[in-house]
Amino acid sequence: MTSANRVNDFTIKIATVNGTGSASANTLLMKSIFRSGVPVMGKNFFPSNIQGLPTWYEIRVSRDGHVARSGTVELMVALNPETYARDVRELAPGGYLLYDSTWPRPVLLSRADITAIGVPLAKLCNENFTGVRTRILMKNICYAGALAALLNLEVDRIRELLGETYGRKPQLLESNMRAITLGYEYTRAHFPCPLPLSVEPMDRTAGNIIIDGNTAAALGCVFAGATVAAWYPITPSTSLMDAFKSFCERLRVDPDTGVKRYAFIQAEDELAAIGMVLGAAWNGARAFTATSGPGISLMNEFLGLAYYAEVPAVVFDIQRVGPSTGMPTRTQQGDLLSCAYASHGDTRHVCLYPADPGECFQMAREAFDLAERLQTPVLVVSDLDIGMNDWMVREFHWDDAYRPDRGKMMTPEQIESLQKFHRYLDVDGDGIPWRTLPGVHPKSAYFTRGSGHNQFGGYTEDAAEYQQVLDRLMTKWQTAKQRVPCALLDGEGGEIGIVSIGSGDSAVREALVVLRAQGVTIDYLRVRAFPFGEEVQRFLAEHRLVFVAEQNRDAQLRSLLTLETPVEKAKLRSLLHYSGLPVSSRFIVEGVLAEVPGLAGAGCGSRGRSAAEEVAVTCARDAPPPGKATTPA
Repeated sequence: MTSANRVNDFTIKIATVNGTGSASANTLLMKSIFRSGVPVMGKNFFPSNIQGLPTWYEIRVSRDGHVARSGTVELMVALNPETYARDVRELAPGGYLLYDSTWPRPVLLSRADITAIGVPLAKLCNENFTGVRTRILMKNICYAGALAALLNLEVDRIRELLGETYGRKPQLLESNMRAITLGYEYTRAHFPCPLPLSVEPMDRTAGNIIIDGNTAAALGCVFAGATVAAWYPITPSTSLMDAFKSFCERLRVDPDTGVKRYAFIQAEDELAAIGMVLGAAWNGARAFTATSGPGISLMNEFLGLAYYAEVPAVVFDIQRVGPSTGMPTRTQQGDLLSCAYASHGDTRHVCLYPADPGECFQMAREAFDLAERLQTPVLVVSDLDIGMNDWMVREFHWDDAYRPDRGKMMTPEQIESLQKFHRYLDVDGDGIPWRTLPGVHPKSAYFTRGSGHNQFGGYTEDAAEYQQVLDRLMTKWQTAKQRVPCALLDGEGGEIGIVSIGSGDSAVREALVVLRAQGVTIDYLRVRAFPFGEEVQRFLAEHRLVFVAEQNRDAQLRSLLTLETPVEKAKLRSLLHYSGLPVSSRFIVEGVLAEVPGLAGAGCGSRGRSAAEEVAVTCARDAPPPGKATTPA
């Protein structure tokens, strides 16, 4: 059984057991494809224990540069007996199945519409290596060699990558090289190579890198000037903090004295972590923490304090599956509401929604600038798919002229000219008061109150004075709408639209290509921030039907849209994906066509508006000016 030739356009899925070292082999394969100039992505589906449970790694090879899951598997590597039946079922008709033929595997030969390729991986490794652990590890590298033969990968490129990884460990390098050669040569000798699924060199990866979102966010924090990080370990955010610490050890240590110019604190819990961040930020440091949904829940009261006392801070929420502690190693967008309204009472928080590691890097800087401009917490709401998976994104570029925007921070000279400083007085009409830092000037001292206070900073329980402060905070919220990153539009003025957020972007974009090829004209708006700007409200108003694609059960983005805009609820149709796996483009396509039967080929009408014109409007505030430079009264 063979399939039609699919050059640089297929998905490989590798089924192994957690703790066997398969991650190294999988990354090796993905990077070798990337270095062949072929766009590729890798997604790891792993359990939350240390070892022994099923794990999968999905590599999508896409000459067109798609980085979402396709929803199909053309080549399955089945190495875990516990999941054989499931893995065989998932393979597309006409696909290929690579398995370890050291032992009989009748369940793997049960489908007549696929081609089974048996390579005796364990036998090869048992004959060439000693030690149980070594044989297990080398078996994974051996299957990488077999795949290299089947897919026409340059084995010298793989050896080059091994040299980069193990160059300082000659014994490991030699054993890995031998394992690659064993799998490669056996497969070449016993099977027609390459398969109709093959990799041919291209030049589509120049200017791109492979990186995960947590590493990118950590690097963005360093470049943004963050010097204080307090945290409590929680999957899937821990790697962000580990990366920040690693970068600081290289970049935040005085080369002459060895003095560390950063503070990195593992707190006793999430409450302590956010408290430390707020204390550092109040003193003028750029401070942040990273957590996940359970941590956001614990931080609620402190986030409310920061909102009301107007203390800038940055929180990275790397979302995972809930409720309760949920499934820590699966992805979801289940914290949209809890982040937007964290704390009790009338509280709204600025949230940024990166779609890939490139935006994690960019939005780290934007988050710190916004937090200080608006004097409020800013939450960067990512997820496990972005944070812990390998993405191909454009190389990062940095403006060396960048300087942190501290917002309305008074200088000693400005303070000296004042008769009296009032911390919560709005003198510019934008809802943002002026602030000072401790110790800058005696006249700028004030008592920070998380309890009832008036516009002058004094304690109050007077109803009118309390309401005045809340109204001024709402004015600041309206100002925030003009400062946050705009939503991005892709469309040609159709009558049907789709709205998405975060990591769902890549699946929606690919789905649009498929749908438009079938004659379905759909406009797309990706929301990048909360509060929603005017362009979001306009998009919802101009389309008669709007799909809302998100990764949770309870339609949280749809709820936010209906709460925060005047959109008619009846025109919103949810596409909800909440299995814990990243959403695929296939899910979006099938969801749209199922919701509106007969849509394909019918066209959807047009309002004659240029997509380019709309994008120009919606992006007008992408580089917002700093706060007014007037001197406060």
